[in-house]
Amino acid sequence: MRFPAEFESINEDQTRAIARALASELRPGDVVALSGGLGSGKTVFVRGLAEGLGGDPEGVTSPTFALMHEYDCARAARLVHLDLYRVADDERELREIGLPDVLEGKIAAIEWPNRSAARLLGFRYRVSLEETPPSRRRIRLERADGVPA
Repeated sequence: MRFPAEFESINEDQTRAIARALASELRPGDVVALSGGLGSGKTVFVRGLAEGLGGDPEGVTSPTFALMHEYDCARAARLVHLDLYRVADDERELREIGLPDVLEGKIAAIEWPNRSAARLLGFRYRVSLEETPPSRRRIRLERADGVPA
């Protein structure tokens, strides 16, 4: 896959297919930052990541209230799905919930990433999801580590 890449999705199946393509690039230790408004498809995108990593996409749910869910995946030991919407932009608070230790050797997908998480974890990929009329999504994928595409 070449980065940056931009796609348009008209349904959840297409959003998941784009995520499956990104999943083929991921390795343990990679962190994917997911940005977009409420209902923009962040959790749907993580379902596609799980599927692409050999996990069960139907088991993926939003971790808004739990903060974090982990999923078994055949191609990667674990996929960690975090939602930092309710977490302060504070490295100390992120360390208190176990980051970055809980992510060691795993792939992470973080909804509502913040600056402290970026400094602490070093995002490798950035995914932006934007709703566009009439019920489409623009999905932009970027490498965030400076490694050439």
